[in-house]
Amino acid sequence: MMKRSVLVITVMLAIAFVVGGCATKSDLKKAEAREMAISAKADQAAQDAQAAKAAADEAMMKANEAVERAEAAERRAEERERAAAERERIAEEKAKQAEAVFKNSMKK
Repeated sequence: MMKRSVLVITVMLAIAFVVGGCATKSDLKKAEAREMAISAKADQAAQDAQAAKAAADEAMMKANEAVERAEAAERRAEERERAAAERERIAEEKAKQAEAVFKNSMKK
């Protein structure tokens, strides 16, 4: 009789363990809800990443345009500087010529 009651208790414990270890429908629904929430967050993160990449690409394009404008302005400034130096050189030559003409006229 003792063996039979031990066997019954063991079987009952085994059944309780199996039933307790299985997920219930509510547990499955909760897991599915978590999975859907994680999936939605991942989708949102992917969209945010795409938007950030688009903004970064636009910023890079604007920066490149600004660099091009700055380089063009620098080239124009260098050209003006060379032209001013050339005008200064010509003015000095004319001043030397005028001084030479004046000295020649004073000798006469």
